Amino acid sequence: MKKTGLKWSNLYLILVFAILYIPIFYLIYYSFNEGGTMNSFTGFTWDHYKEVFSDTRLLVIVLDTLLVALLSSLIATFIGTMGALGIYYTKKRPMRNALLSVNNVLMVSPDVIIGASFLVFFTFLGIGLGFGSVLMSHVAFSIPIVVLMVLPKLKEMNDSMISAAHDLGANNWQVLSRVILPTILPGILAGYFMAFTYSLDDFAVTFFVTGNGFSTLSVEIYSRARQGVSLSINALSALMFVFALTLVIGYYFIMQHNINKKKKQRKLAEIEAVKMR
Repeated sequence: MKKTGLKWSNLYLILVFAILYIPIFYLIYYSFNEGGTMNSFTGFTWDHYKEVFSDTRLLVIVLDTLLVALLSSLIATFIGTMGALGIYYTKKRPMRNALLSVNNVLMVSPDVIIGASFLVFFTFLGIGLGFGSVLMSHVAFSIPIVVLMVLPKLKEMNDSMISAAHDLGANNWQVLSRVILPTILPGILAGYFMAFTYSLDDFAVTFFVTGNGFSTLSVEIYSRARQGVSLSINALSALMFVFALTLVIGYYFIMQHNINKKKKQRKLAEIEAVKMR
């Protein structure tokens, strides 16, 4: 029975991944099509990729998109980590639950509602739409993601280490920088990468708050797709998919390095304990 259940679960996973990835590979496949449509593959060519790299305006938009994603994820990671610490060390449970509920509002709200709300907010304050409005919006919706990534690592942390650090004479800053932050570093990195990728491909919120000639990649692709099918969009999407895949692989190796490092530290600690005996 167990083998049968395992077989069906594997088939289910294969089906899910097929549904997710077949459209992406279909898009990438036609990015090499010599013809101008996705109706039939007439021959292999790199022309659509050359078209992407020869489009100066598009390259500027790509750099702007990466800059917004990088800055917003860095700022959101800092604020979200501090927010997670504040929520975790809030002693009163009702207050802690209220803070978590406020944090999760942006997670459960539709992107269209969030984008429209930011548009009304910036218009009310007289803030011009452009790089600044997009950056602030991306920071705002990325903070809850970081909080949700960091909180589980705080709950896994052994609080006795903090007490031991205080007993040894460490001040609050030393406890934070040398005990707490290194312990929750995997959660911080996970929050950063999640915020970065979420900012990189966001469309709905960005569509509302962009302006003054500033645009991001998702908004630009949407604008070009409305004008007609162009296989340069396929080529650009393929490049972004490879970039996102590289980020995921990089994050995996970073996590593996941290796991191996912890294992080595545990082995050394066990060896030292044996020697002490």
